[in-house]
Amino acid sequence: MGSIYAIATMDTKGEEIGYVAECIRNAGAEVTVVDVGTQSDAQGAPDVSRETIAACHAGGRDAVIGHTDRGEAVTAMGEALCAYLLQEYAKGNVAGIIGIGGSGGTALITPAMQALPIGVPKVMVSTVASGNTEPYVGCCDIAMMYSVVDVAGINRVSRQVLGNAAHAIAGMVVNTVTEAEDKPTLGMTMFGVTTPCVTMVREALEKDGYDCLVFHATGTGGQAMEKLVESGMIDGVLDITTTEVADEVVGGVFPAGPERMDRILAREIPYVVSLGALDMVNFGAEETVPEQFKNRTLHVHNAQVTLMRTTVDENRQFAEWIANKLNRSTRPIQILIPENGVSLIDDEGQPFHDPDADKALFETIEARIEQTENRQIKRLANNINDPEFAAALVASFQEIK
Repeated sequence: MGSIYAIATMDTKGEEIGYVAECIRNAGAEVTVVDVGTQSDAQGAPDVSRETIAACHAGGRDAVIGHTDRGEAVTAMGEALCAYLLQEYAKGNVAGIIGIGGSGGTALITPAMQALPIGVPKVMVSTVASGNTEPYVGCCDIAMMYSVVDVAGINRVSRQVLGNAAHAIAGMVVNTVTEAEDKPTLGMTMFGVTTPCVTMVREALEKDGYDCLVFHATGTGGQAMEKLVESGMIDGVLDITTTEVADEVVGGVFPAGPERMDRILAREIPYVVSLGALDMVNFGAEETVPEQFKNRTLHVHNAQVTLMRTTVDENRQFAEWIANKLNRSTRPIQILIPENGVSLIDDEGQPFHDPDADKALFETIEARIEQTENRQIKRLANNINDPEFAAALVASFQEIK
């Protein structure tokens, strides 16, 4: 079943990673100890030396070892570790990964964890795990465990914390998850204001034998979906709620990221796109809305989320952003436009109802997307949450699957 790769900067964490490896072996799993130290020789005897890891860097060993700048050395070693682990994973050698470290070690090890597919067990014991872990976890399934004390020797606290982490990774590897029934898997994006639509689509496609994964369109939600697409775990996407584009363009708290849609298009899987919740940009509590937006149309969704209605000009920008992506498609895709509103609160009589802003979005989409036999736009006289629109989404997917 492969080995658990136990990784640390062994110029400072040799004793600690040795203890972790011992606990893993005692739990009945194979372990490979990897040194990613950048400043001096290892404390202890790793199974894989820092020189071996450094040699995997695109610039060779000397691009990693010997840096006088610690930050540059850590970055280079992280790149080398990523290349090494991808090679080992391709050979079938990697059953799981556990890393230990402070801020530097965490920044070095977690990018390599992120590069591996979803489902490969990953545990990171870190001194920074009680703070903002988003830069280290991203949209991946990395389990972060706070070390409580610094990773500096084996004591009554670190012995327990490191031992628990070792047993956790061993348990993940030894007790494999039973494979589910092999169904084609679809990804869908949803927001609270598009929930009725996505629910109807999901239920219809589940009846047709699909395993439907719904992702909350909060920036990391869309990115997580695309990570699974890249890993080959999703066979088609209904990108119903593209609201993350609005936050990306305007500066909301749920940005899509510049690479949104790229992996879906690169994989050439069936792709249906709509314009869900592009009537809004998301901010935190009302008092956190940036000053330049204070006089805009705002809607308090709850105590922690404030929505801002998008303008005619912003909607044109969203359409341009989406068109620039979709015009690169090589496989049949369909784009569906709900003419009577893109969310529950963009319907007639609702607080974000703005026909002029919607018109700008729809007309720019039609003008900028290069329609071909394989790239088609459909306009429907519905709100996005109408049953007829949900049915049209399902029909479009069935047409191009």
